[in-house]
Amino acid sequence: MCMLFYCNKKFSDYNVGVVRFEYNYPPDTTIDDNTRHLVSKTTRVYWEHSNRPVFSDAARALTKEAHAVLGNRYFSMKNNHQGMFLATPDLLRAWSVRGKSCRFDVVRQRPGMRDNPGQPTEGTQRVWMSSVMLHGKRHCNVVQLLPVDTFGSLTVHHLSNKNYRRVGKQGRLGGGGQHNARENSFVKPEVVDGPSPSLLSAIEFHVELTRKFDNSLREMIEDDMPYTGIMMYNQIDFSNFFKNKSEYKALVKKRMDAFKKYVSRGGIMSEKDRKDLLFEY
Repeated sequence: MCMLFYCNKKFSDYNVGVVRFEYNYPPDTTIDDNTRHLVSKTTRVYWEHSNRPVFSDAARALTKEAHAVLGNRYFSMKNNHQGMFLATPDLLRAWSVRGKSCRFDVVRQRPGMRDNPGQPTEGTQRVWMSSVMLHGKRHCNVVQLLPVDTFGSLTVHHLSNKNYRRVGKQGRLGGGGQHNARENSFVKPEVVDGPSPSLLSAIEFHVELTRKFDNSLREMIEDDMPYTGIMMYNQIDFSNFFKNKSEYKALVKKRMDAFKKYVSRGGIMSEKDRKDLLFEY
């Protein structure tokens, strides 16, 4: 029995998409017991897709050809940047042979200006790797699919929750005289009140779980524990343009060496790994 449209040879022309959201908390307000009434209208906002009318300028229905394959219960966002992608092994294999304009299996720099490669023409490296390479019409040209009936299940919280504040400011989305735009400030305050260090963070709890249970896991299995997790490969082409290339290469080597040792231990962190992780956070 076929799952979704995998019986159709055109399955690799489409891929499930993701839409990022943030919560539109009042700007310049610290939420506590005295100000909590200010969040009564706080909700999820899709800040990257704020054009109106929604269906034409922010989202769009699929083409008739796509309807013939998928039915009429899917749509796409006009801005296909989603910060990530989801793919099955079958799709990854299909995209690797999709053509010279795709080459989705090849890690490479985002397109830059001919006379100034350091200046991107289609977004930053993270935008290129997460979205533009896959969905861009000049590249892999894979159609982003979002389901009408379960759209909410494919929305993801953008955890920094800061980009919605850029909307409507000069130099940012919606600025330049629109929406009573006010000038964006790039001045960083010298001192701010951060979160209390007494709060238990998720990463600290994760580290303590590994400390408590990984040693007992070692005792339950053979010494040569096979690694069955995600693999990481260094396929960076250092002949391309890089800022601070020597420092970057050294950092990549350090990370790859640590990963190889992690794999050799069967996916169990060393105490140094734990301390490094907590230090970085």
